[in-house]
Amino acid sequence: MIDFRIIEYGSCDYQDMVALRDEVLRKPLGLTFTAEYLQQEINDFLIGGFLQEGDKTMLAGCCILTPVSENTVQLRQMAVSPLLQGKGVGRDIILFAESHAVSNGFGILTMHARKEAVGFYQKLGYEICGDEFTEVGIPHYEMKKNLIK
Repeated sequence: MIDFRIIEYGSCDYQDMVALRDEVLRKPLGLTFTAEYLQQEINDFLIGGFLQEGDKTMLAGCCILTPVSENTVQLRQMAVSPLLQGKGVGRDIILFAESHAVSNGFGILTMHARKEAVGFYQKLGYEICGDEFTEVGIPHYEMKKNLIK
């Protein structure tokens, strides 16, 4: 069972979150985080999913929700531990993020989805809005979902 919670910026859990995002999202592209980039996350909702195994706790996955307007929040930096990919962790992170967004007054969730992940998000009700574009050197699509029916 994965326990989802908000991570405090700068905490030990946050450092684990940065390390997971670096491993899954940045290193494969030859990129690294800068202190200035990470500083921008101080007012974001930092979401982590933690797996308890015996007396050890492992960060299973994470994402960031960045408010972009009064009603819209953007999902960013979604990452799942390579050991747990394909086991439903990503879906559970999205469901928690959507619930957290709604409970904080947001009705729309947007994202810049990597082209290879578009099908995953479409299964969860997200729609492509706009043409393919390049971000961090790879193809992306803007995707969106209305969270309040």
